[in-house]
Amino acid sequence: MHLQPLICVHDVEASSRWYQQLLGCRSGHGGREYERLELNGRLVLQLHNWHVEHQHGLIGDPNFRPYGNGVLLWFELDDFESAVAAAQKLNAEIIKPRHRAENAHWECWLRDPDGYTIVLSSPLGSAEDKGEP
Repeated sequence: MHLQPLICVHDVEASSRWYQQLLGCRSGHGGREYERLELNGRLVLQLHNWHVEHQHGLIGDPNFRPYGNGVLLWFELDDFESAVAAAQKLNAEIIKPRHRAENAHWECWLRDPDGYTIVLSSPLGSAEDKGEP
């Protein structure tokens, strides 16, 4: 099984650039209405314009906020530190700065440009006995 998360955004092209910079992924589709972001040939995230119906109708209500209430987009990254540095370079709103989580990995919680909560995570166990704060 492979997850294929899709979120609605106001500006697909800008969100695509933001996620590409944050996660080091690439455009697999491109466009104003829909985007597929991929890493090493695998789908990471789909972006869809709030106001485009296609054959399925509107996916969500852009007036219902906060977006993604109760959902975290959690990305486990081999190069966690680069993603945290990218988040800082992007001036992302940091919710929880880089910290050691109880499961012995590193996390950083932030918001994307549309307000979705993003969690950057190092691999499970990667913060064990490293002596870092």
